[in-house]
Order: sequence, then C-alpha cells, then structure tokens
Amino acid sequence: MSFVTTKDGVEIFYKDWGPRDAQPIHFHHGWPLSADDWDNQMLFFLNEGFRVIAHDRRGHGRSAQVSEGHDMDHYAADASAVAEHLDLRNAVHIGHSTGGGQVARYVAQFGQPQGRVAKAVLVSAVPPLMVKTPGNPGGTPVGVFDGFRAALAANRAQFFLDVPAGPFYGYNRPGSEPSEGVVKNWWRQGMMGSAKAHYEGIKAFSETDQTEDLKAITVPTLVIQGDDDQVVPYEAAALRQHELLPNSELIIYKGFSHGMLTVNADVVNADLLKFIRK
Repeated sequence: MSFVTTKDGVEIFYKDWGPRDAQPIHFHHGWPLSADDWDNQMLFFLNEGFRVIAHDRRGHGRSAQVSEGHDMDHYAADASAVAEHLDLRNAVHIGHSTGGGQVARYVAQFGQPQGRVAKAVLVSAVPPLMVKTPGNPGGTPVGVFDGFRAALAANRAQFFLDVPAGPFYGYNRPGSEPSEGVVKNWWRQGMMGSAKAHYEGIKAFSETDQTEDLKAITVPTLVIQGDDDQVVPYEAAALRQHELLPNSELIIYKGFSHGMLTVNADVVNADLLKFIRK
C-alpha cells in the first residue's frame, strides 16, 4: 500500500491509478468514509484516460488513527502532502460533503497559490458553514450535531447502519429501493476509521466557516447538489457556494440525495466529465 508521511508525522494512505502523464483528478471523500467511496468515479475516469488519485483522511480508512489534527486545516494540509508528494499539476480536485470543505481549503490555501490546480468540484459539500449561528440563521441547529456525537459515542456500529439506511442515500423516502450492498459498504468504510477522528470530525464539518476559502478560489469550479439532500441542505450549501465563488457553475438535481455520487453515478459522472473536458 502507498503512504505519504505529513510534516507532523502522520501516515496518509493514497491510491494512484493511471498514466503518470495524464491529467490528474484528485478525489476527497466525505465523513466518516474513505477513498473507497470514490471507486465508481475512479474507474470511470481511469477508463476515460485520466490519472486518478484518492486518499484516506487522517483517522479514516487506512490512514493513521492519530489522536490530534481532526480539523479542516490539517485535512487540507494532508491533502497538500499527497499532492506535493505525487507532484500533481493541472489537477482537478473533487470533494464530496466534508471532502468538499477539504477541497475548498486545500485549493484556497495550498493548491491554487502553488499553481497546481486547474479546476475544482464541490459535490453536496458542507461550505460555507453548516451550523446555525447569529450570522448564519439558515444553518442547522447545533443540537442536531450534538445528537450525531451522542449516537456515535453510544453505539457507533448501529449509527453507521442507520445513516446510510436512511437519510444519506434517501432510502427513507417512499418508493426508494435500498441497496444492502451500498449500506454495508458505507458501514465497512466507516468502521475502518477511528471513533475519535469521527467524533471530532463532526465539529470540523459543521462549525468551520469557509466563506473566505470560497471567495479566494478563482479557478473554474462546479457546484452540484441534490434538492432532496437530507444531510446538507442545498439552500445553505450549493446556492451559497455559487454566490461566493468568483468563477462557478451550478447544477441542482431534482430529487437526488446526499449520496448521489453512488446512487446516481451515471448522471453525476457524465456532468463531471463534461465540466472537466470543457
């Protein structure tokens, strides 16, 4: 397996497939998952001739289960460690959910200043700010995230079944057709990681204000989200991202869930490819 060691001594696992001289696409996964959540997209874009990279966030998947650094600054710095180690240039960075926050901070503070980034994509992403505050009245009350923390601490294994079997993929909607394999794969990825990283990651994805990150990103950026996202409300996420990003395109999919990159991969992949090749 391939690892890079960060400046603070953390081993980060990554996958790197495809021709080294092809344009790289770097995928950033959501909470509490791993690089495996991008398997469909990695195979799709590999077959389209791209070099595809994905890494496990610290404390997630196969990366080191360290005690510290479960915050957006470290997430972005770790992503930069992978990009610098592989010397990725002219890269497209695609992030889902918490991974979208990771992309926004990485591109704004590392990749764009270093001249490494060609484009970015935010998929059902958490910026600019999820939690409700006086300055963000449309956000989600902190009590919701406190409930996540309580459920995780009480019985992480059950919580990691309930989330994908319900709101994450929209399997709680009438007429949906739940996939046992999709639910179990979500559970498998989650249970590979560290309970501490997942617990502290809730604060990272819900309370990090990334307004300035979005304003600083000047590379072409695609913002996509479903209007039936029960995890990250699209009005407070995708619509605001599109407003704050200086150079963005927006797609809102009718009826799509938070996990659309898995359950609607055919549609999402086609739009990603169109944007990247534009």
